[in-house]
Amino acid sequence: MTNYIGNKPANVPISNADLPTGITNAKLQNSSITINGSAVSLGASTTIATGTDWQAVQTSNFNAVVSKGYPINTTGGAITVTFPSSASAGDEIVLMDYARTFGTNALTINQNSVKFQGYTSPNPVYDTNGQTIKCVYIDSTQGWIPSVDDDVTMETPQTVTADFLCIAGGGGGGRQNAGGGGAGGYRNSFNNEASGGGGSSETALNLTQGSVYTITVGDGGSNTNARTSNGGNGNDSSIIGTGISITSIGGGGGSSDGSGSGYQNLGGAGGSGGGSASGSAGGSGTANQGYDGGSGYSGANSSGGGGGGASAVGETAPQGRGGNGGNGLSSSITGSAVTRAGGGGGVTEDASGYVGTAGSGGASAGSYGGSPSAGTVNTGSGGGGSHQATSGAGGKGVVILRMATADYTGTTSGSPTVDQSTVSGQTILIFNASGSYTA
Repeated sequence: MTNYIGNKPANVPISNADLPTGITNAKLQNSSITINGSAVSLGASTTIATGTDWQAVQTSNFNAVVSKGYPINTTGGAITVTFPSSASAGDEIVLMDYARTFGTNALTINQNSVKFQGYTSPNPVYDTNGQTIKCVYIDSTQGWIPSVDDDVTMETPQTVTADFLCIAGGGGGGRQNAGGGGAGGYRNSFNNEASGGGGSSETALNLTQGSVYTITVGDGGSNTNARTSNGGNGNDSSIIGTGISITSIGGGGGSSDGSGSGYQNLGGAGGSGGGSASGSAGGSGTANQGYDGGSGYSGANSSGGGGGGASAVGETAPQGRGGNGGNGLSSSITGSAVTRAGGGGGVTEDASGYVGTAGSGGASAGSYGGSPSAGTVNTGSGGGGSHQATSGAGGKGVVILRMATADYTGTTSGSPTVDQSTVSGQTILIFNASGSYTA
């Protein structure tokens, strides 16, 4: 049979008999190709990786594997990821800030003795919210090099709803037939409950996820033992952060019945006003936060007015008796009804020692011969006035947040009380001192 290989006419088909003898497929047997760094025999099957192999969310220390990506949630605390003890050129590992909390609880990379950007120490720490870090191994000189380690902006910020109660520090009482301290400003959004000064319930907060909200809890105003020095005004409480600015004004200090050039015996203005002495008008409250303080009585047996409260004005002092403090307001934001932000009682110069009573909600009554107690801490109530001794200081304020437990991140500072058991499905944060919350 004629062998036409190489010169058979185009119109003559080639058959097996036309093939040269001695050629087999032996050189093709047991051969392989390399795919994604691994040898694969011809005729075998494999999966070709087309991108990063993302893993489950990591919530504790873990060992990373090349060609994989890791969402990392540091909400519960800082995390260390240990890289492989050896690597080849082109190996990649991707790390992502899952909950945008690296800024609070950082991510540390344990290099495992392999160089990172040319050095084996110190271990790199990533502490900016929203970072994604893509690490590529180059060679033994530089080791791992981050090709991406940026702070990714939240382009579609989400909000969660939280109710609040924000009460400022109460004012201190005055000295010498003096006025009581006014309550700290009272602002509330929970369950259609009123705010101070006759104000309506406010709109709940819309907190932006990933944002830090600074909580300031105002101290109570100082007491006084000087006739020419009023009780101190309370300090403001506030909730400040992205899209939110809530401030409650400190309560006005109670007036002392002093004398001297320019001294007017006026109670201080504030969230609620302080009571005044000797016929002067009481200090002014702040709209939607608290009421005015009571006016003083001048003449024989002069007296100081009561401090204003969140729900009522301080009483104008009658002859021979200090004015009663204005009552506070009740809220059930913590799961049970609690009354806060009452005004302090005034006091008279009458030797019989008739004093004004404390407004409900933690205030103190006036005192003729001794020192009245301070307003109850974390109620924002006013201190009582005193005739012959040091007056009562104002009570420190409080800030309370309440939200669905599903929305609570657990990221706080300042050690607030966290209550998740009193009201099913709700988390209640009670800030008795300043701190912060990250939504």
